[in-house]
Amino acid sequence: MLLVDTLTEKALRREPPTREEALALLRTSDDDIMDVVAGASRVRRRYFGRRVKLNFLVNLKSGLCPEDCSYCSQRLGSGADVLTYKWLRPEEAARAAAAGVAAGAKRVCLVASGRGPTDRDIARVSDTIAAIRADSPDVEVCACLGLLSEGQAELLCDAGADAYNHNLNTAGDRYADICSTHTYTDRVETVEQAKSAGLSPCSGLIAGLGESPEDLVDVAFSLRALDPDSVPVNFLMPFKGTPLANEWALTPQHCLRILAMVRFVCPDVEVRLAGGREIHLRGLQPLALHIANSIFLGDYLTSEGQPGAADLEMIRDAGFVVEGMAEVTMPEHRDDVVAVRRRGAGTALPPNA
Repeated sequence: MLLVDTLTEKALRREPPTREEALALLRTSDDDIMDVVAGASRVRRRYFGRRVKLNFLVNLKSGLCPEDCSYCSQRLGSGADVLTYKWLRPEEAARAAAAGVAAGAKRVCLVASGRGPTDRDIARVSDTIAAIRADSPDVEVCACLGLLSEGQAELLCDAGADAYNHNLNTAGDRYADICSTHTYTDRVETVEQAKSAGLSPCSGLIAGLGESPEDLVDVAFSLRALDPDSVPVNFLMPFKGTPLANEWALTPQHCLRILAMVRFVCPDVEVRLAGGREIHLRGLQPLALHIANSIFLGDYLTSEGQPGAADLEMIRDAGFVVEGMAEVTMPEHRDDVVAVRRRGAGTALPPNA
C-alpha cells in the first residue's frame, strides 16, 4: 500500500505522519491489515530489533476510588465485583515484584487507586521501593499513583523511582465525557511534573471508549507532544457495573490499526501492549508483537491477564526475545512461571453475556 509505504519511510526518519495520513490508516480495510502490520513492523525492528520488554504490575491499593472515570472498575459508584484492600506492606509488595522479576520483567509498576497520593502515601511507596531494591537492585520501578501535588515527583525520584505513569486516556476535547472529577489538563500537568523532576514519563491511551478515529489521532499526537519514553496502549475492558459495560466496538483488526497508528506517530518510543489485549486481539496477539515492543506480564489491576507462561511462549513462538535475556526459556512445569499477585475478582464480560 502506498499509504503504508509513505508512513513507514517517514517513521524510519523519525518523522510523524500528518493527521490526515494517521486518519487514513485507521480507516484502511481489514483486507490490508497485513500490509499495515508489515510497515509498522519495519519501524519497530529499526528501533527495538526483536526485543520485548516485560513489565509487571503490583497493585498496592485496590478499589474505593473517589474519582468517577467511566471506564474504571474501581470508580466512585462502581458495581463491579473487584477486590478491595488498603496499602500492601512493603514486604508484601516486594515479594510480588520479585515474582515478576524472576519471570523476566525488567520494570515493576507500582499502582494505587485514588485521586492522588498524600505525602504519607509517598513515604509508603518510598519504603516499598527500598524493599524492592533490596531484592532486585537492577529492576526499573515505575509509580502510578494518580495526580501529583507539588514536590511529590521529586520525592519519588529521591526514593529511587525511575518512571511515572499517568495516561491521557483519550482526546482532550472529549475528556469530560468520561470523567467529571478531574480534567485532562490535570493529567497533562502531572506528566509534565514527573518529567521535570527527572522521572521517565510514561503516558498512554485507552481505545474503545466510544471515541471517533479523530479522537484517537488527537490523543496520539498529544502524547507525541508530551514526549514520553513509553506509551501504553490499553483496550477497554468493559466491566459489568460501570457506565461502559456495553462498549464492545473493537475488533482485532482495528486494535492492530490503532497500535500501528501509535507506532507511526511515535516511531522510536516504547509502545506497550497493555490492558484488554487478550479479550480484543485474541488470536492476533502475536501479530501485535510485530508493532509493540513491550507488554505487561500476567495480571492487571482488577482482572486476570493471560498466564505468564502463555505470554513467554507467545513471545518465543513469534520469534522475539525478552529484553535482558538471551532467549525466552520455558520451565518444565508451565504453572510455575509466575506466582502472580493476589488476583482481583472483577471480570470483563464477553459480548452478549
